[in-house]
Amino acid sequence: MSQPFDAVLVIAFGGPQGPADVRPFLENVLRGRRVAPGRIDEVAHHYDLFGGISPLTELTMRQAVGLRERLEAAGAPLPVHVGMRNWHPYLTDTIAEMSNAGVRRAIGFIAAAHRSYSSCTQYRENVNAARAEIARRGLSDVQVTYVPDWHTHPDFVEANADNALRARMQLPGALRDAARLVFTAHSLPVSMADRFPYQKQFEETAALIAQRSGGGDGVSPYDCVYQSRSGRPEDPWLGPDVCDYLREQRRAGLEAAVIVPAGFICDHVEVLYDLDVEAAGVCRELGLPIVRAQAVNDHPKFLDMMAEIVLAVCGTYKRGRPLDVVPCGD
Repeated sequence: MSQPFDAVLVIAFGGPQGPADVRPFLENVLRGRRVAPGRIDEVAHHYDLFGGISPLTELTMRQAVGLRERLEAAGAPLPVHVGMRNWHPYLTDTIAEMSNAGVRRAIGFIAAAHRSYSSCTQYRENVNAARAEIARRGLSDVQVTYVPDWHTHPDFVEANADNALRARMQLPGALRDAARLVFTAHSLPVSMADRFPYQKQFEETAALIAQRSGGGDGVSPYDCVYQSRSGRPEDPWLGPDVCDYLREQRRAGLEAAVIVPAGFICDHVEVLYDLDVEAAGVCRELGLPIVRAQAVNDHPKFLDMMAEIVLAVCGTYKRGRPLDVVPCGD
């Protein structure tokens, strides 16, 4: 069998594409969670600051286009589809379209570098639920085989290191060498983090980027922090929080910082608000010079990585089809 797969499915979080989308989108995100009263209004304000539009959808589509172009150039012209968990294009709609187009076996690329329930397992559950739904509609199944972990892939590291260097160069010359790399990822409840390799994988990514950013045998000074906590105050979450960290380190003599959102692959609203608005505001109050590196977005090296690991999965199964994990119906 020359090609065991018919397509690629890029699976991402989703985001509102206008002011009218914001609250319905947030209701999808928060459905079933224990949230404080007024939380939706509070977070909606974050989106309102950016016109009610999350850049995540556009950036994910650009990633999908870059992946498709690279696969074509490599002689594996697989169509690339995008399905979202919380907004259009919803996973169920995308997988139904794939089924109608004749896709029966797809490679799944989950748009998250570090594994936890909410960044990996839940997406797989969403895909299985979508497959079960299209089966109820009488459509043919679309089997999905996922790429392996890629948080230490050299091209992912290189894309982040390149963005960190570009950000560092925005600092005045005297502060460039003194600036510390501050890597951020989305915080998780400690109870979830204890069951998944999320924190360990994030720290592995950060260490490699710092090493790549140091030049020669050196390693750039760095720390790992967390952002975007959304749980109840009494529940323990991964820390330190980026704003608390910046306050504490400024008191301890930190001269400047390069914030690198290595736990995210798109500059979506949580990155834009929590870092460019909230953390930047804290640093203005402290008189602490900071710059923020872009997430990998559609950096050419990141797109190269996407293509390489998709092609590797194709190569693994070129002599036969992968065994299917059949989703259970209700």
